[in-house]
This record gives sequence, C-alpha cells and structure tokens, in this order.
Amino acid sequence: MKLTKKSHACVRLEKDGRTLVIDPGTFSEEDAAVGADAILVTHEHADHFSEDRLRAAMEADPGAEIWTLASVAEQISAAFPGRVHTVGHGDTFTAAGFDVQVHGELHAVIHPDIPRITNVGYLIDGGKVFHPGDALTVPGHPVETLMLPVMAPWSKIAEVVDYVREVKPRRAYDIHDALLTDLARPIYDHLIGTLGGTDHLRLTPGASDEL
Repeated sequence: MKLTKKSHACVRLEKDGRTLVIDPGTFSEEDAAVGADAILVTHEHADHFSEDRLRAAMEADPGAEIWTLASVAEQISAAFPGRVHTVGHGDTFTAAGFDVQVHGELHAVIHPDIPRITNVGYLIDGGKVFHPGDALTVPGHPVETLMLPVMAPWSKIAEVVDYVREVKPRRAYDIHDALLTDLARPIYDHLIGTLGGTDHLRLTPGASDEL
C-alpha cells in the first residue's frame, strides 16, 4: 500500500491500481481528491470536508463514491444520487478494494461551551492504517500505521503522546498539521518521538511512503 500525505488532514492510499482518499478539506490541495475511486470523510468541519473538492473528484470520475457520516452526506448526496453512502460507528464496508471499519462517534471537545458534533474514524484493511479524524479514538484493534492529529485547537501535546501510547501503533505519521509552524515542529517531533513509544514520522505534502 502506498501512502501519500496531502496538506493538513488529507491522505491518499493506493493499492492494486485503485485509490482511496480521506478528508480532502479546504486546507488541502484543490485536486486532493481528483483521481480517487473512493473518498472517506470523517466529519463536517471545513478543514476535512470541502464540497468543491468532492465535486471535482466525483465529476472527474463517474464511478467514484463517497462514504461519510450523516451530517456530511446530507450536504452532498443530492448532487450524486446513489454514490454517497452514510456510515456510523460499527459499520464495515469495502471501498475501492479497501476493507474499512468505522470507529467513533463524537468530535473531540473544543470547549465546553461549543456543542460537540459527530466524527468517525476509519480503520483500513484490518489495521494497516487508522485515520481518527478530529478525535483521539482508540479503535480496539491492532494498528500498524496511525495517522496522528498532531496539533489542533482541541488538543495538547500530553494528550497526543498518551494517545500514541494507548493505540500502540507500529508507526505514527503526522496529520492535522497545517496550524503547526516549522519553528514548533522540532518540539513536537522530540516529545512525541521520545515519549510516544513508537516510530514517529512526518511527510511533507506530496511525499509518499510504502506501508
């Protein structure tokens, strides 16, 4: 499986000539989802869900499909009847040849005064990759590659480190990093790498690794 990091929370997975894209939001490249056979969206926040990016992908490939939770599906499904699938915690399905399990229900707490929205994470191919969206969801399954939300208004570094320790992945790649400046990256790299207990890795947007 080939993993390609796009900007912020978006990643592309390629296997057997097919492509799965997760969370092409407004912080990601305009063509982040173009060429995808299947697209997964974790929640409705704009940095994870961009209707323009989804439309570009769906119009480029009439066979492309989307799997997402109800709050996103209701905004896009009318434009692409039969091609947008609503999922929730506990669901399993196959998308573009990838086996997917859905884990989690709620977005992390940003502030007690802000109502929590729904959020799901996606476990790919039995634990090869886990993308939690905007939550520190522990899937309860072994995880080889954790897409790690490294910096967000709803998290602090101690929680990020403890999340890595609890999931115990073989490796963790940074995502949700658009707000993390280059000046601060060495601090995060050192703390997560030293305390997390796993290989902590980072890809620049457009770079890839083989999993």
